[in-house]
Amino acid sequence: MNQYRFIFSIKNLSVGVLAFFLLGCERNLDDLTPAEYPTNPEVFIETFSPGLNYAAFGGSVPTAFDVDTEVTFESTSQASMRFEVPDAGDPRGAYAGGTYFTETGRNLSGYDALTFWAKASQPANIDVVGFGNDLGASKYQATINGLPVTTNWKKYIIPLPDPSKLTAERGMFFYSEGPEDGRGYTFWIDELKFEKLGTIAHPQYAILNGEDQVETSFIGITKNIGGLTSTYNLPSGINQAVNAAPAYFEFASSDAAIASVNEFGVVTVNGGPGTAQITATVGGVAAKGSLTVQSVGDFQPAPVPVRDAAKVISIFSDAYTNVPVNYYNGYWAPFQTTQSADFSVNGDDILNYTDFNFVGIEFSAPTVNATS
Repeated sequence: MNQYRFIFSIKNLSVGVLAFFLLGCERNLDDLTPAEYPTNPEVFIETFSPGLNYAAFGGSVPTAFDVDTEVTFESTSQASMRFEVPDAGDPRGAYAGGTYFTETGRNLSGYDALTFWAKASQPANIDVVGFGNDLGASKYQATINGLPVTTNWKKYIIPLPDPSKLTAERGMFFYSEGPEDGRGYTFWIDELKFEKLGTIAHPQYAILNGEDQVETSFIGITKNIGGLTSTYNLPSGINQAVNAAPAYFEFASSDAAIASVNEFGVVTVNGGPGTAQITATVGGVAAKGSLTVQSVGDFQPAPVPVRDAAKVISIFSDAYTNVPVNYYNGYWAPFQTTQSADFSVNGDDILNYTDFNFVGIEFSAPTVNATS
């Protein structure tokens, strides 16, 4: 792709000449074509792929990652990625973690997986590996939690939840791993790249962990749709779960006048009384799970307190300064059934208890002197 750059000075141009220049350069925007991004699938093959950068996460050991020329997947390989996980209490950082990203996006829509070979100095479970973390919006992030590694080289596959979305992706790979039982260790990754395997089958998607939930709500309340997962059958026969960002999902509401949902999976109750069901698809495939919002209309707030603040010890209020509170729900198992679904209406915070039988609120650090 040819690139042209024009540099000129307009310091001494007259206003008339400048206006003529600008008018003469006017172009019909309909003639413009979308920018084409490179389709380079390589992340780390012997070395950094062109344009690849690395940034360590905050609180991690800055030097946890290095290039290793001694330990590689194949004898013909020149280098691999080495990660030194620190011991607990290491003054340099609490864990190993960072992201590999590019300044210019890549078109990954022609691939269906991020693959790599990995081994470790001991059997372990890497806390998080994935792609889509670009140190910015990270809109299309996807992760696997608790990736098991052994002392033998093994190929790993991270399926892409919806490749058609990845036309300008900057986040190529990221990881985060802490000590195992307080002790650090080393793991290696080699041949890190995107591939078109064609053998990833039976995608299954879910919102709210696949549950059909029903909630009573009020106008003005918002709720994030969580429990977003995708599961794929890998060539090995195992089913691999991938945590997918909301942007992979196409959310829909059966009645947006009652409750709407945006591209980030944020549900907003707009009207009522009435009912709306929130569902989702990924690449045209229906996701399991739904949220049925039963709006009862406007929330009737409690009266605004008028007592002098000097005569109040506040445990929970937006009208006064609250004393320190350990928690508003102790979740005292096994007998308590009460759950919390707190919400806010027009800046007014509300404690909302569901499945109520009893609940405990604790304020012991410090205790409250209410003798006066």
